[in-house]
Amino acid sequence: MIFYFSGCGNSRHVAETLAAGLNDTLVFIPEAAREGHYEYSLAEGESLGFVFPIYAWAPPKLVLDFIEKMKVPEPVEGPNYIYFACTCGDQSGLTEKVFRKAMGQKGWLLSACFSVQMPETYIGMKGFKLDTDENARKKTKATDATLMRNIPRLKAKERFSEMTKGGAAWLKTYVINPGFNRMAADDTKYLSTEACIHCGKCVEACPLKNITLEEGRPKWNGHCTMCMSCYHHCPVNAIQYGKATVGKGQYYFGIKG
Repeated sequence: MIFYFSGCGNSRHVAETLAAGLNDTLVFIPEAAREGHYEYSLAEGESLGFVFPIYAWAPPKLVLDFIEKMKVPEPVEGPNYIYFACTCGDQSGLTEKVFRKAMGQKGWLLSACFSVQMPETYIGMKGFKLDTDENARKKTKATDATLMRNIPRLKAKERFSEMTKGGAAWLKTYVINPGFNRMAADDTKYLSTEACIHCGKCVEACPLKNITLEEGRPKWNGHCTMCMSCYHHCPVNAIQYGKATVGKGQYYFGIKG
């Protein structure tokens, strides 16, 4: 069983590729959380997988919150093979350490993990920008090769760790990430310009169902994880995050790269 979160499709692509290669089932974390579905039973010998994007050099808070509430009553000692795959624009920081701690708090043991670089999606701050089309294609091609190489290893329940930590990993994960969670996931800066065509695509695209339409225009309701799916999926680029996103273009998996 593979639990995943994705906003702009990069992690969904990874999760779907793993599920196909491992003949496994997928559970979309935001949907399961909305339904209050936290208890799962694994078949004997079944692996437990997680796929998610890196947000500011750590797992998204919503993923960690979901794991904290999860219950896997059988077997009694917990899953015997747990792995995760994470997508990042460049670096994963100390995500592995954070995830191992989350597993340890449940009495579980992480068996394998790997990170893959996928096209950038976060452009909500000055200095952040999307990859070029060429770089996006290169990243996706390299990711697919990594997945094909690691699927047999996951089938064999091999223990391994392949993470791209990057420099100053401790600072990024334990100082910058908490600040991001406190301040950057702020949907009050989102706005729709006069270009808005009232199509509701932003409502459909939001994985947390945080957006409603009021008089045909999107309203953000304070439960944002900053995946920026609404921004990237707008067909006329009418959604902006203050001035930070102006002129930066759009990306979601399937339209570039």
